[in-house]
Amino acid sequence: MAETATAITIRPARTEDVSALCAFLNEIIRIGGTTAHETPFTDETVVSHFLAGPGFVSCFVAEDGSGQPCAFQGLERAHGLPEGWADIGTFARPHAKLPGAGTALFAATKAHARDAGFEAINATIRADNIGGLAYYSKMGFVDYKVDKAVPLKDGRAVDRISKRYLF
Repeated sequence: MAETATAITIRPARTEDVSALCAFLNEIIRIGGTTAHETPFTDETVVSHFLAGPGFVSCFVAEDGSGQPCAFQGLERAHGLPEGWADIGTFARPHAKLPGAGTALFAATKAHARDAGFEAINATIRADNIGGLAYYSKMGFVDYKVDKAVPLKDGRAVDRISKRYLF
């Protein structure tokens, strides 16, 4: 476990985290505008998507000073990506965000991906997710592709910007 000066602890996700991660992931989906996920998760789908699915690589959790999960970051092998690439997703509870959690999460994810032999990490972000685009740029990701006018469930079309982090 690594702990930062701001009382953020980063550790691998555990099954006892699932309900908390599911709750704030579903709140993010309900609020809208910052994730490509549009269908709410259940505890079971959080496990299969982020902790144990066929493409699972890693999932790290950031804990706040009271030991509660405040953010998480998953890494998976995804269809359509080149060999040696992994796909990343980062989620923080919408309220009471903890400054530095995203940076600390990416340090752990990046080290794990490098040690596992990955060549690159892909992040695909909705164009209307200004915060997400800024976060990945701050972490060193660079734009390499735009998928134009990807339809949402409600019929709106939103571009998806793909950024990559190369080792």
